[in-house]
Amino acid sequence: MAHARASIGTVNYATAIATGHHKLTVDEGPELGGKDTGPAPYDLLTSALGACTVITLRMYAERKQWPVTAVHADIHFVREGDKQRIDRVLTIEGAVDDAQKKRMADIAERTPVTLTLKGGLEIRTTLA
Repeated sequence: MAHARASIGTVNYATAIATGHHKLTVDEGPELGGKDTGPAPYDLLTSALGACTVITLRMYAERKQWPVTAVHADIHFVREGDKQRIDRVLTIEGAVDDAQKKRMADIAERTPVTLTLKGGLEIRTTLA
């Protein structure tokens, strides 16, 4: 199952992330006091949704043997007052018809990360 470890020292707000054998830096932009040395937390959230979306749709197209040459997901986290939402725009390239594209859009609504975000989840916090 997925696991990540985040660590921060005294440098605002550079955060070291280790997940599996991958390492990355997360930071905030200068407008929030960071140095923009990596993506911000909400950038990672939208990236996770985008990656899950295009991977799932690629798998689906391969299983159906549809001639999809590329799938793009443009993901935007939007906050308007106390309301939040994610807007996702799909672009599907290849010799696929409108019915196939519509089916892929339907599948996008049921990707694992989509369902997690839509359903919410419990977060348990403990001290080590």
